[in-house]
Amino acid sequence: MQIGQTVVERFLRYVKYDTQSAENSTTYPSTEKQKELGRQLVKELDETGLKDASIDDYGYVTATLPANNQRNRPIIGFIAHMDTSPELTGEDVKPQIHENYAGKDIILPGDGQVLRASENFELTQKLGDKIITSDGTTLLGADDKAGIAEIVDAMYYLANHPEIEHGTIKVAFTPDEEVGAGVDHFNVQKFGAQYAYTLDGETLGEVENETFSADSVHITFQGIPFHPGNARGRLVNSIKIASAFVDKLPKDGNSPETTERMEGFVHPNAIEGGVEDTTIKFIVRDFDDDGLRKREEALRALAEETVRKYPNSNFTFKVAKSYRNMRHVLDKHPQVVEKAMKAVRMAGLQPKLHSIRGGTDGARLCYMGLPTPNLATGGHNFHSRLEWISTQDMKKAVEIIVNLIRLWSTVTA
Repeated sequence: MQIGQTVVERFLRYVKYDTQSAENSTTYPSTEKQKELGRQLVKELDETGLKDASIDDYGYVTATLPANNQRNRPIIGFIAHMDTSPELTGEDVKPQIHENYAGKDIILPGDGQVLRASENFELTQKLGDKIITSDGTTLLGADDKAGIAEIVDAMYYLANHPEIEHGTIKVAFTPDEEVGAGVDHFNVQKFGAQYAYTLDGETLGEVENETFSADSVHITFQGIPFHPGNARGRLVNSIKIASAFVDKLPKDGNSPETTERMEGFVHPNAIEGGVEDTTIKFIVRDFDDDGLRKREEALRALAEETVRKYPNSNFTFKVAKSYRNMRHVLDKHPQVVEKAMKAVRMAGLQPKLHSIRGGTDGARLCYMGLPTPNLATGGHNFHSRLEWISTQDMKKAVEIIVNLIRLWSTVTA
């Protein structure tokens, strides 16, 4: 049996499940339909030979591949998320297989969108590969059903190759990662791994050991409502205050559309309200915790400056912690990243440490006591109708997982 022999078949099966999560849901998971894929995964994990495969009330799928030797080895976990982005529908996904990619643009049949080679450097490196896209009317769902398929397939390979010695392996598939709640109810102690890896990255060979530190900020401007027919000198319109505030935000070097690489930003992503109260919601990001704090202080100072120009107005300022840069934790456990880099080299690829302009479940898990860097699945253009993945890369990702397990099997716990 070759490594990755059934990974594509699994992936094509999983993307047919609509697992889109929902931003403003009050339930957990945010959508019940995520559990449909979860129940299918329990069935497959059980059939593969893993033990205690189950799905709990929160939608977490967990299972164990028992050690096949008596040596005392660290327990290693592999994690991926089941939900797809709320930004674009994942219903009725129609995967398209493009054989023997020739380096040209790919026209998606559903709506005529074009995956342009000139705009996708990584695609141009996949000459001769089999490329999978959606038909262009939905996302594909490689984020993160590719990660799920690769983990399950690695477990299938190991279960059918008992000659490969390994310690206890734990797997988990989580809901609601795309809405920032993927590990809200995850029980690290019950999971039982000492170290773990999420499979949720893009370009194969990248090992992601650093994320933004992230907070959300809600600023509510408070005005004074009054009947507009008798409002002179009395009405203070919070919508206008909020508008003036937004207009004062720095235009360059402080927002997602004007930053890149290791630059942080402030991003207003929602606004709601009326004359009396208007709330602006922000996400604030920086790779450095002190930089994060300074961006928040600048927002507060700008809000104070704005309300001074509107007599009798006021504002409230609330900060909620989202996650912190996982590198602060991973640097204390260098072997976790080192083994990932070596596993990539064993697969014949050049590893590359990569910083994420975002976050993963692993960022929060690191601070919950489970050091968890992120590995690439081979998927690209996530959250987009132009999402794509190479089947050859998926097979290589399975190989990297198996290599990692081989490497950890030589370590004494």
